Amino acid sequence: MLFFTLIVCFIISILITPLIKKLAVYIGATDKPNQRKVHQATMPRLGGLSIFISFIAGIFILQPINPASIAIIIGSLIIVITGICDDIFELSAKYKLLGQLAAALTVVFLGDLQVIFINLPFGGHLEFGYLSIPFTILWIVGITNAINLIDGLDGLAAGVSSIALVTISGMALIQGNLFVVAVGTIVLMGTLGFLFYNFHPATIFMGDTGALFLGFIISVLSLLGFKNVTFISFIIPVIILGVPISDTFFAIMRRIINNQPLSAPDKSHLHHCLLRLGYSHRQTVLMIYAMSAFFGVVAVIYSHARIGVSILLIGALVLLMELIAEKIGLLGNNFHPLLKILRMFGITTAKNRS
Repeated sequence: MLFFTLIVCFIISILITPLIKKLAVYIGATDKPNQRKVHQATMPRLGGLSIFISFIAGIFILQPINPASIAIIIGSLIIVITGICDDIFELSAKYKLLGQLAAALTVVFLGDLQVIFINLPFGGHLEFGYLSIPFTILWIVGITNAINLIDGLDGLAAGVSSIALVTISGMALIQGNLFVVAVGTIVLMGTLGFLFYNFHPATIFMGDTGALFLGFIISVLSLLGFKNVTFISFIIPVIILGVPISDTFFAIMRRIINNQPLSAPDKSHLHHCLLRLGYSHRQTVLMIYAMSAFFGVVAVIYSHARIGVSILLIGALVLLMELIAEKIGLLGNNFHPLLKILRMFGITTAKNRS
């Protein structure tokens, strides 16, 4: 039944996306080029609606059972309506945040989805207490926006989300969490069907309708798959979503370093930096796909490693991310603390040899 449902979801997404494209043009849900955009022509941007319709069809056919099912569907509907309104009317950041909070609160209270505690690696556990609700909401809103922020090139958000969904669904299958497997693969099929039209050169964008929906559903699935487990296991969804999370983190740091408001737009995200280094549009997207796949593989290795090895792996991963960020300019052109330390070490070594 699952295989049949997945095929149906893929076909629905393939067939309905051209219709969504016509609808987007008709109602004015288009993306016009400006100094921050990479594309040079006006593009329809309601494509995420095809992913959502495919998702709803898959849920209706398969009817996966979970106490949070109804809340996830309602929350998804809220986030998609928010995205549609933004794609048509270009909502302010305040109203987009309100929609995200409403969707998050729905799954937290109606679906009773909360991270209550995590077991610590050396004994005992960390109780979140009253912070469990704000922590869960912060996670959902944060991941939702992280996926939205990387949606800057043809096929980028759809591809990165697909890789994350493959990893989350695969690890959920190992753990026997069939609900996460079912929902994750349903969304994956809808996203791949849309990607057929969205990969470079794209004929339609997913818009906030798609980016917000994918971010929301991935954040919820990662919590369902890994909540209330060990501290080591709780890091797994962070690693899986390493590309959007690190891009968002460095964007925040970049604004702090430059004394800019956190909401200030710029052209220094990961894909912008790679484009400035001379990589083509398609090469940049494929490189970020490779990064996402790398994080997925690391997450799988991490999940089977011993505690000491896991901690060393995280340390090495953080250093590698910082080094790459400084090398390509994610933190700005004049902020390279790690590179300066390495250069100083290199100079010292050279002097010692002489």
